[in-house]
Amino acid sequence: MPLPYYNAKTDVGLVRNNNEDALLVSPSLKLWAVADGMGGHASGEVASAVANITIEESIEAGASLSEAIQRAHKAVLNEATEQPQYRGMGSTIVAVQSSGTQYQVAWVGDSRAYLWTHSQLGRQLEQLTTDHSYVQMLYQAGAITAKELNTHPERNVITQCLGSLELSSVNVETVDREWRKGDWLLLCSDGLTDAVGDQAICDILSAHTEIPSAVDALVQAALDNGGRDNVSVLIVSRPPTGFNRILRALGV
Repeated sequence: MPLPYYNAKTDVGLVRNNNEDALLVSPSLKLWAVADGMGGHASGEVASAVANITIEESIEAGASLSEAIQRAHKAVLNEATEQPQYRGMGSTIVAVQSSGTQYQVAWVGDSRAYLWTHSQLGRQLEQLTTDHSYVQMLYQAGAITAKELNTHPERNVITQCLGSLELSSVNVETVDREWRKGDWLLLCSDGLTDAVGDQAICDILSAHTEIPSAVDALVQAALDNGGRDNVSVLIVSRPPTGFNRILRALGV
């Protein structure tokens, strides 16, 4: 049997009563995303769900990934306007869309994408996204060190999100890359990165050759370190196309 080229898992954690994270898994569109909702009660769950649904529908209708995320921002705002009990809700988003040998990562907020490369040249974990957060602004201004990024008391304060009432549009950042053999893309909410450091993530990925077991191990590591937040982990490698799909079906 061919090995799966993607897998995703979300967990409520050990402290919270509800899971405000949401996963978008659409192999037919070669589209994957992690949304981390906020707003308390059911609001965060609504925001992350609206974001993912809007992005998927927009991509299906022919929008670019950036356009789809911008539409998701407006959709979350509209939902909060029509349903006053949801006022103030929002969601981060990190998404990847693959096309042939290329892929694009797009994000708003502090959910992250990492590139995991394991080849004959070695193993490397590279953060592709830059957090839209208060501490990231402090770091870029030289006010705090890189080490303080992960310990600052206001590290979870984000500077923009989908549904932000102060923003008529959001700044969707993107990174375009080419797939290389052995590449994995890791998308995750801050429930993982707040609990598990980059070196520990690297060590876990190094210990697993199959994507599903790597996903399980990362979620378990966040839980073992307290599970104070919802945690979502999604890993995808290059989707099979054409001849590659035939080889996978044959188990080659």
